[in-house]
Amino acid sequence: MLSGWTRKELVDAVLELAASLLSFAHTVFGPGFCPGDWVWATSMAGALVALLPVLGTVVIAIVRKGTGNTYNATTLTVFGIIGGLTAFLFPWLLFNGIGSVYRSVFANEGVVDFTRAELASFSESHCVGTQSSFLGGQATGYELLFHPYEDWPMYLLRLGGLVVVPAVCLLFVMLQARMALRRGPKWPGRFVWIPFAAFALLSLPVEANTAAFLWLGFLPISVLGLVPVLVIGPPSWSTVERNYQKPEGAQHPQPVGAQQPGQQKPPPYQPPPPVPKYVPPPQSMRQPPFPPLNPTRREPEPDRAALARLAADPGPLPFAPRGAAPPPPPIKPSGSRFRKVRALGHGGFGTVWLAVDTQLDRTVAVKTAHAPDAETEERMLREARALAAVHHPNCVRVYDIVSEPDGLGLVMEYIEGQPLADRVTSGGPLDDVAVARLWITMAGALSAAHAKGVLHRDVKPSNIIIDPDGNAHLIDFGIARSKGDSTLTATGMMVGTPDFLASETAAGANATPASDAWQLAATVSYALTGKPPRGTRDNAMAALMAAAKGEPLSELPTKSAHQRLLRASLEADPARRPTLNAVARELSDWLAREGHTETGPVTQIVRRQHIEAEERTRPMR
Repeated sequence: MLSGWTRKELVDAVLELAASLLSFAHTVFGPGFCPGDWVWATSMAGALVALLPVLGTVVIAIVRKGTGNTYNATTLTVFGIIGGLTAFLFPWLLFNGIGSVYRSVFANEGVVDFTRAELASFSESHCVGTQSSFLGGQATGYELLFHPYEDWPMYLLRLGGLVVVPAVCLLFVMLQARMALRRGPKWPGRFVWIPFAAFALLSLPVEANTAAFLWLGFLPISVLGLVPVLVIGPPSWSTVERNYQKPEGAQHPQPVGAQQPGQQKPPPYQPPPPVPKYVPPPQSMRQPPFPPLNPTRREPEPDRAALARLAADPGPLPFAPRGAAPPPPPIKPSGSRFRKVRALGHGGFGTVWLAVDTQLDRTVAVKTAHAPDAETEERMLREARALAAVHHPNCVRVYDIVSEPDGLGLVMEYIEGQPLADRVTSGGPLDDVAVARLWITMAGALSAAHAKGVLHRDVKPSNIIIDPDGNAHLIDFGIARSKGDSTLTATGMMVGTPDFLASETAAGANATPASDAWQLAATVSYALTGKPPRGTRDNAMAALMAAAKGEPLSELPTKSAHQRLLRASLEADPARRPTLNAVARELSDWLAREGHTETGPVTQIVRRQHIEAEERTRPMR
């Protein structure tokens, strides 16, 4: 508890601060027309007080540039202190101090020192009477709202100045807090707007006329306060993603906002004791070989790290040293195992066949491609091995790679369904819920491939198949490559469709997970609009030039709830794009807020009769 003299000194300090603020506001803006120079100075003082919540949200936005979504005890304490001081304590003290100053001038107590000219101007009469009586000699806001004695038109005017205007100011303070917390949960904004709401309620004991003009000056600054927060911008996606990275050795990730328990310092490293050299036992002590009771052996667990290294180089194999010939790959001939039924599609790298595996009695898709040299065969084998290690329910599975009479054959899962491109063409664009499920599903499939070192490089609407249950499947990982396919082939086909190609890969840079994420975002934009994000061009070369130059995206959806996330994912700079995991989290949060689940069909169910009415589509085109 403060002693009497300490409390008095505190009150005097607040009065001096409020008087200084009023004097400065009167100097800056105090015109001598109705309703009076001090009344206008009061609105100017309200505008200066409104800078405090703006300062608080700007500081929070700056702090998040370095911390991202790390909401531990330290950051929450900092945000709480910032919100309590800038949105409650300082504005409340200044509002009440200004009211006390005007009461002191009206009562001629001489508590606050003003200049003689300033004191004389308080006695000037304008359209509202003398300013000292108008500002310091009237009823408080609490008295006028809860004990009204004026007629209804005047009472409604009081409600507008003392309730509606503060409520609008509260709305814009909430928007400032939300802007400062972009790319993250919005609940920490309560540290700003809840103290502000308490300040607005506790300012009712101020004289009604004084409070009304203070709030009128407060309103435009609270609106303009959105500008500096928007200029600072949200934290980068890399900073946001850093908060979700699982620490090495952790079993379960901590939820956002959970307090991290204190961790003890690990003991110093102790080298293991030397292992004694192995000495074989004497012949007499050796056990005779004994056959196992069950001859069926368990298949060993594959080396995941080795599989990931198989596709570490996403482009074609480098040329072998001069005079050195790579060893022939151990690709076994298929013989008559796969009986081809009919061709499903043709592409620049081969033909996709509907086939029957006569040994396992199942329907498969076989993509045959010509490999002109052993180097290309080795590349195909390495990528097939890596892709075979990818396990995701929405990613096409690779069963085997065999030698066919007309080239190498990649044996894949047979998926019955309709391409997303045909679905959008025939049924129109998808809605936001269906697109969110599609984006989450395909992001998971691509993430599973990236974890094994496999890049897709050709994500587009025709490479996403919608099965009869309405589920999406990612197909055609472009395994068949010939030497030089990283640019153009002799037939003019390209690795990656130009309309859905990221700018950096179109300009000649190596493909990366960020370029796959760009292609997926472009495919999602197509699902929402029915057009590629850059629009259509007359030919493939024009589309390629537009992609390489990074021409503006002219066909993005304008009314979708995912517009902001789409623009971020289609950034020209790969480093500024959100990762696939970040995109999936944003969409999961959106679906939860809208009351939808992540599971369910990504589009309308494709019935078998509809599929049979058109030409059937299989995993590769």
